[in-house]
Formats: sequence, C-alpha cells, structure tokens
Amino acid sequence: MAAGFSGFGPGTFGFLRDLAANNNRTWFTDHKDVYERGVLAPFHGLLADVISSLAERRIPLAGDPKKAIFRIHRDVRFSKEKLPYKTHAGAVLTRDGIKGASGILYIHIEPDRCFLAAGFHAPTPDQLGAIREAIYIDPARFQTLRQDLTTVGLALDNNETLTRMPRGYEDAADWPMADALRFKRYVVRRPLAAGTVASAALTEAAVAFASDALPLLRFGWQALTVLDPTRPGAR
Repeated sequence: MAAGFSGFGPGTFGFLRDLAANNNRTWFTDHKDVYERGVLAPFHGLLADVISSLAERRIPLAGDPKKAIFRIHRDVRFSKEKLPYKTHAGAVLTRDGIKGASGILYIHIEPDRCFLAAGFHAPTPDQLGAIREAIYIDPARFQTLRQDLTTVGLALDNNETLTRMPRGYEDAADWPMADALRFKRYVVRRPLAAGTVASAALTEAAVAFASDALPLLRFGWQALTVLDPTRPGAR
C-alpha cells in the first residue's frame, strides 16, 4: 500500500480513459498492472492519509484503505448495460469503517468529474422514514442544519424527490422544510478541481469536506437510532 499521497497523476486518468475506449476483459487483463499502479496504489495512499487525519480531528469516519475502494468490476446481472468495468474509481468511509454502513464520506475519481459526497445516499425505506420523522419532529434543528451547510457552501441534493408529500406528512406541505420531507436521499457534494486532485492537497480537501458535512451525518445517525436503540446517536 502506498503512503504519503502526492496526487493522482496522468497515469490514473490515462488508464480510466483507455478503459472507457476498451471496456472488455481481454484489454483489462492485459493492463491490470497499470490499474494497480495508476489507480489503486495512489488511492490506497490517499485513503491512508485521510483516515489518519480524520482520526486526529476526531471526525467519526473510518475504514480499511484496501477494502474501502469499490470494485472496478460492474455488476451486470440486472443491468441493461453489459460493459464489464466501471470507468471511474470510488471509495467510501463510514462511522463503523464498514462499507455498507449508513452515513458515508464518498470520494469519486473520474476524468473531468471528480467530487466528494457525504450523507445518506440510498437509505432503506425504514431509514428514509426515520430521517423524515426527525425532520418533522424538530424542524427548527433541521433548518439550522441547512443554514450551517449553506455557510460552508453546501446544499442538500434535490435531484431525487417525490412529487407529493409523503404519506403522513401532508400537514407539513407549507412548512419551510417541506421540500426536504420529499427527498429520497440526504446528500451533499463538492466538486474537486483538477489541481487539487493531482496534488497532496486532496487529503486536506477530503478531510475539510467531511468536517463541513458532519452536521448532516450527525443528524442522520441520531435519527437512525430509533431503528436500533442499542446504538449510540451522534458521537
């Protein structure tokens, strides 16, 4: 595992662009060593540095650098798109350090489209209901959360919403946070400049973003404690 991340270099994006043009098993097998050197090695180094910095700042997000990166192989079993490989690289850190846990920091590396994201991307129906109920019960706290996010240049993603108020929340249709009750996910994003991605500055950018997004994560974690009372709320 590489240490002391210094940036994703031309080899990272060169490989991903070449893979997009040669998305087949034969080509990938012939160039697997390029993938390991140009994508996996620097990503491992980045994650090691980010995880260390998060721990130093007591930001409750963790993981194993070798396990946090998503597999490049696509699951084509239930997809109309049968190309076997993803043409980007992504990794996730969670409160438990387990990839499937709720409330994440996500790092996305792709030619011309690198970004950071955090929050609750694909909540189960029960999880979504718990977060909505927390918003409904304490709208003032949620409004403060949104203001805190706005202060650091973040806004909740509203690309996936219900057209109507969810059942049981019709009386909140005119409330200031009515739009948030229609959200299907609770996520914030921050794009990454090419210069940041290509340098050691990406480590600090990821940690700073995690700190900025932490109020959203804490809100969601606390909301989800109703689904598992044995778990602590926000740490």
